[in-house]
Amino acid sequence: MAGPTVAERGERQQGSSGPPLLRRPGLPRLRTIVILAVAVVLLGAGSVWVLYGSPWLRVERVSVAGTRILTSDQVRRTSEAPVGAPLVSVDTGAIEARLRRKMPRIDTVEVVRAWPHGIGLKVTERAPVLLVRRNGEFVEVDDEGVRFATVPKAPKNIPVLDLAASRSDSASASLRRFGTDRLTRAAVRVAGALPAAVLHETGSVKVRSYDAISLQLGGGRTVDWGSGENGRAKARALTALMKAAPNARHFDVAVPTAPVSSGS
Repeated sequence: MAGPTVAERGERQQGSSGPPLLRRPGLPRLRTIVILAVAVVLLGAGSVWVLYGSPWLRVERVSVAGTRILTSDQVRRTSEAPVGAPLVSVDTGAIEARLRRKMPRIDTVEVVRAWPHGIGLKVTERAPVLLVRRNGEFVEVDDEGVRFATVPKAPKNIPVLDLAASRSDSASASLRRFGTDRLTRAAVRVAGALPAAVLHETGSVKVRSYDAISLQLGGGRTVDWGSGENGRAKARALTALMKAAPNARHFDVAVPTAPVSSGS
């Protein structure tokens, strides 16, 4: 029988060879990976330089909004915003804390970055609802009982605390029981519950005892408020009474479900 042909011998030799060799990544693919890695590093370094080292994104101005009594310059100086510093590095929380600590009149403040060159300070000031006399001046107190400023002259349309309990022998027991601070807080609570129109008409909040608080309105009108409890209900009752009896001289809302007006 004739032997295998040359082609058959070649196929057998190829089939009997060992396992195929593992292929290594090609040089073009490796070069691409290296280039991408270098590009990422350069891009990151460039971004850091733009944010921190370049002159393009630095603080150039500080704007202030929302002030009423305070001036923009006062707020701007107190903020100590770092003009010239990289905008990304500004500690907005520290600026907010500094403003609230050094300027008690500020109730809230929002500090924002205004890219590419600004810092914005949005301020909300405390609003007084009651004044407390002290050494010939007036301490402003907000509806949360915070004493935030002392002014030489009483602002208009803000009632003054009249702590009658400190002068009346009959009310001295209430003063000893509750103390001046608690009675003052009760008066603040009443003032904070008043509708704006009534608050502006109120000349003083008189506290004879914890549950005997009254208002002195313009034109000699008076309001018996009672205690500081149920302020919203009493405010609604007083508003309704004043509309129903605009010529009345006296209003009693100590029991808000049974308000009474009298005089004319």
